[in-house]
Amino acid sequence: MGKHFYKLLYLLIILQTARAQSVRQSINSDWEFHQGDIDGYPQKRSTKVEWLPITIPHSWNTTDVTDDNPGYYRGVSWYKKTLYVPSSAKNKQLYLYFKGINQVAEVYVNGHLAEKHNGGYTAFCFLIQPDLKITGDTLSANEILVKVDNSFNENIPPLDADFTFYGGIYRDVYLITANDIHFTLDDYASPGIKIKTPAVSNHTAVVTISGNITNRSAYGEALSVVTTISDANGRQLDTRRNVLTAIALDRKEFKQQFTMNLPHLWSPDDPYLYRVSSKIYDQKKGILLDEISSPLGLRWYHFDADKGFYLNGKPLKLIGASRHQDFKGMANALPDAMHERDMELLKNMGANFIRIAHYPQDPAVMEACDRLGLLASVEIPIVNTITQTKDFYNNCEQMQLEMIRQNFNHPSIIIWAYMNEVLLRPKYLKNSAEQDKYFSDIKALAKQIDALTHREDTERYTMIPCHGDFDLYQRAGLTTVPQLIGWNLYQGWYTPGLINFAKFMDHFHQMLPHTPMIVTEYGADADIRIHNNHPERFDKSIEYQTLFHEYYLQNIQSRPFVAGAAVWNLADFNSEQRKDATPHVNTKGITTDEREPKDAYFFYQANLLKSPFLKIGSSGWRLRTGVSIDGTTCIQPVYVFSNGGHVRLWHNGKPLKSKQPQSGVAVFDIPFTNGINSIKAVSVISGKVCEDIAEINFKLVPPFFKNKAEHYQELNISLGDERFFVDEKSEQVWLPAQPYKKGSWGYIGGRIFTMTGQTRQPFGSDKDIYGTDLDPVYQTQRIDIKSFKFDVTDGEYDITLGFAELEGKNMSPALAYNLGDENPASTNNPRAFDIYINGKLAIKSLSTQSYLLPQRKYSTTIRISATNNTGITVDFKPLTGEAILNTIQLKQVY
Repeated sequence: MGKHFYKLLYLLIILQTARAQSVRQSINSDWEFHQGDIDGYPQKRSTKVEWLPITIPHSWNTTDVTDDNPGYYRGVSWYKKTLYVPSSAKNKQLYLYFKGINQVAEVYVNGHLAEKHNGGYTAFCFLIQPDLKITGDTLSANEILVKVDNSFNENIPPLDADFTFYGGIYRDVYLITANDIHFTLDDYASPGIKIKTPAVSNHTAVVTISGNITNRSAYGEALSVVTTISDANGRQLDTRRNVLTAIALDRKEFKQQFTMNLPHLWSPDDPYLYRVSSKIYDQKKGILLDEISSPLGLRWYHFDADKGFYLNGKPLKLIGASRHQDFKGMANALPDAMHERDMELLKNMGANFIRIAHYPQDPAVMEACDRLGLLASVEIPIVNTITQTKDFYNNCEQMQLEMIRQNFNHPSIIIWAYMNEVLLRPKYLKNSAEQDKYFSDIKALAKQIDALTHREDTERYTMIPCHGDFDLYQRAGLTTVPQLIGWNLYQGWYTPGLINFAKFMDHFHQMLPHTPMIVTEYGADADIRIHNNHPERFDKSIEYQTLFHEYYLQNIQSRPFVAGAAVWNLADFNSEQRKDATPHVNTKGITTDEREPKDAYFFYQANLLKSPFLKIGSSGWRLRTGVSIDGTTCIQPVYVFSNGGHVRLWHNGKPLKSKQPQSGVAVFDIPFTNGINSIKAVSVISGKVCEDIAEINFKLVPPFFKNKAEHYQELNISLGDERFFVDEKSEQVWLPAQPYKKGSWGYIGGRIFTMTGQTRQPFGSDKDIYGTDLDPVYQTQRIDIKSFKFDVTDGEYDITLGFAELEGKNMSPALAYNLGDENPASTNNPRAFDIYINGKLAIKSLSTQSYLLPQRKYSTTIRISATNNTGITVDFKPLTGEAILNTIQLKQVY
């Protein structure tokens, strides 16, 4: 019944609208997919080709970007759909509209190549009427084939970037049915009309409406174009009518102007939208031929190099985030609702700004920005590097043109950007003639794109986002091309010294006092599973990320010349080539890739929201552990975020001393006890009582093993760092190792592992560890360890020893984004050692010639009896090189 139902529904829609305006209908269902190219297709057909039923949006890279195999499928795949067209459509004009295909698309209609499009992040629309087969039957079957290729192409940006270039038809597909005379649909997939607001004030607003009408009939027609502006309640405010003649098989331009008194202005606090409705009528018959509607937001703005950004005559600090379009397990094939939810997530944070990076995103994103009141910067994906060819330049200009025309009518957009960090890893030898020519070509391309942008849009600003090498961008001349300069700054993360962030901004303003600036990126990685009571740079802890953002926001807000800033990033996103603590994921998001808020998100809510806010932090850290000092409690910090005054905290019903939040953060030292700990935070904010409650399951580790009653049933210990790691799947918490004390547990001898040849990471490795999802605990280790002792009472225990060889050849490619260090040196020193447990040989010659393979987890569990009150001692006897240990687990059996 399914297919017949959809066929009849489509027929009904077409028949009902036969004399009305264009109909845009999604055709996402009933597609088929084949991964890989098909020899000779579509001219040669083969019944051996296997087709998989799928629904659009779709990507073929949902799983291979997160596995342990380096790389992901980048190549050709095919999509197929049968399009059923009613006989009534014979006198119509049918178009296909693709929101986005990554990255080269060839569309065939009944075997004929109808359209080819380069670029994976903008829409394209084209006429298919000439290639359709429409018979006298009720419905005619037509075949739509789409060849998609996401292979590297040196002439199509992006060439290289810190995100994944997923392949597929990953945005919606539409069939548009229009009359012969209609608003133009194939002008770079623009909506058909262009709305400008050249003069807006508190008293009046001038609005111009222009566009093109396409006449595909063989006859000229007398037409009237009627445009009406209505308020948010649908009340018609003003109307303009143009009478014109549409020449056969040609386009006709029109332009109209309105003057509105006492306009209701659009702003982040009040995103008021008018509605513009333009209609085409047959002048003689009075028949409605087409209609298009667009939002209208009335606002004016400017950037000042000394005072920042002004909206509607008032200063406004732009604070928000950048956003990538993917989601865990879905690649970038998201429905509109998920795009909209991300914008709501940003708005609920208190943000007023979004940098849509590094490419134009789904139209649903911009529509949500208009409704919610998020000012936006949008950019094309020229990232890191360029190709010095005419084809590359042409594709860049086409992308910029498509981006502007498709998004022109969105009042939320204030900036068109291009060329993100194009000098990050410059080609050619430093200071060579070839490099000078490369820089010259980049500047020439920038000037071309900038000039094109101003031809298309005289009102909005242009911007180039640069990485933090001021002198290099000055030398290349890029700081002189756009109206705004964006800086992607990571001092205190990739390079040492948080204070250098403030110094950089001040230096820029001193050197270029007449150029407005935005901090277009800043952030620190945070794995939501990692916590550190003593956070330090590059530990990937939730706590350091919060500390980092606290410093940056304070310095951004205290400098009027900084127009705004965008956190990198709203959410964690996939970057297949990344390794680190969470392989294949850039974890700088202030929410996870499933949009679970991190503490940094709460921090921004506490500092940006105007409504009362109170939240106990570390919502994902509800399972904790720690070593007790007195045998009954373990003191650990709990963060509370609030935009109010004093916060009062209760622990298990007992009040603790209240605290005044500093920069929206109050830190309480909680005496956790074994089992469930109830935490309640209360604050009175603007006369409203706000409270939040959290329950934390704390597994207390006794300081000493005195008797069975005090046994800790399980210990999971990570060597080589001071972090806590939460594995929610197994409900295990890994705690940092400690030196051995008699009657307790700990290591004897050795030192923590640190990568050589770098100054960035204070401990451990940034290599992907294969065969495990617990990379952080296997990326750290103790070298030259002598023993590990547990002074447990007599009983039966399981000891699990975990290893990963962190030296040796790097199995993963180096990343351009590990700024501040060259590639760490790797050694291939052989290693072999014996392991004894309670004096007995447990493992013979564990070595780099057997189980200790580079970047590969190896673990083994050994059951041992503790007798005669001697506890458990694990001894490491080196044979070649030094012994290592990454993890050790103790579990009492009975």
